[in-house]
Amino acid sequence: MENVSKRYQDVTALERVSLSIDHGEYVSIIGPSGCGKTTLLRCIAGIIEPDEGEISVDGRPLIRVPPEKRNLGYMFQEIALFPHMNTRENAGYGPRVRGYSTQRVRSIANDTLEMVNLVQQSSAYPFELSGGAKQKVALARAIGSAPSLLLLDEPLGSLDTSVRVNLRLELRRLVKELGLTAVHVTHDQEEAMSISDRLVIMRDGRIIEVGKPHELYLNPKEVFTANFLGEANFLMATVISVGSNDMTLDIQGERIEIPVRTIPKEVVVAIRPQFVRIARSGPKILGGWEGRIVDKKFLGDSVRFELDFKNGLRMMAQIPLNVQYVDVNVGEKISANFQRDKILTFARSTQGLEKELSTG
Repeated sequence: MENVSKRYQDVTALERVSLSIDHGEYVSIIGPSGCGKTTLLRCIAGIIEPDEGEISVDGRPLIRVPPEKRNLGYMFQEIALFPHMNTRENAGYGPRVRGYSTQRVRSIANDTLEMVNLVQQSSAYPFELSGGAKQKVALARAIGSAPSLLLLDEPLGSLDTSVRVNLRLELRRLVKELGLTAVHVTHDQEEAMSISDRLVIMRDGRIIEVGKPHELYLNPKEVFTANFLGEANFLMATVISVGSNDMTLDIQGERIEIPVRTIPKEVVVAIRPQFVRIARSGPKILGGWEGRIVDKKFLGDSVRFELDFKNGLRMMAQIPLNVQYVDVNVGEKISANFQRDKILTFARSTQGLEKELSTG
């Protein structure tokens, strides 16, 4: 995609979007509602024609090529199965409209249903299937035409959490086994990070950042990405000294030392809750902040704490359940410090932090 734009009267849905996806990649496009991710997917599919820009697959330009001639598989957000067709007929729809022989259509349908473990339900109609089974049929139909590119628009959004978690792993496995290239649109950050080779972060019709999931989580270049992927404590800070290896930041009277990096004097600091460490207050931890616990929640594999510090700052900490100091309770005084190499810093925006973090 090169400089793809789409406008609806006064609303810019896409603004000069450029993106290159390699053969065999599983790429997820994520961002808040209304950011343009589904519009971009529909432009690739040919459902929407962009106002400007070029889209090509394997060097073949797609602009003004009808959707049915683009050789793309599309799995919709809605489970759009044909209600009058059984599972095998739905799975064989693509090959059938291409004019394949009855025997070949049946063979392809059986093969794709075997991939998604639904051969035994090949005679069932959509109303007889669970939500997860319906989505598997939709996936079988999408891959049945051997597409050069598989487009997935919120394919798991309507499913229960447990079904969604299992099916997303199955989805990635099938895409990789078949050697397909996939573009997956979702608003679910956990889903995107667990199945993707790369993530594309969108906001207000533009691509903000592109990278591997762990890179964008641990070392994002944009403060919006740090906020959208996971959770972080955001604090205003000022650089007060720079040494040969370390630099010191002041945050409302509290100090943090971080490895030396090139940053402006006034910055935004982001600290993910997983990288906050706490201990019962006693001999002060080197560089520790004194405070107390004001809330505690058990999350299964971890415990989440809300911390209130003497300077009025509040932060969240999330501690693995097997760590000894999760037994501290609400009201207790604690000392907190942070994994220095995991502290993120960003230049302060002239728009203000609230505007910069906004997903609305």
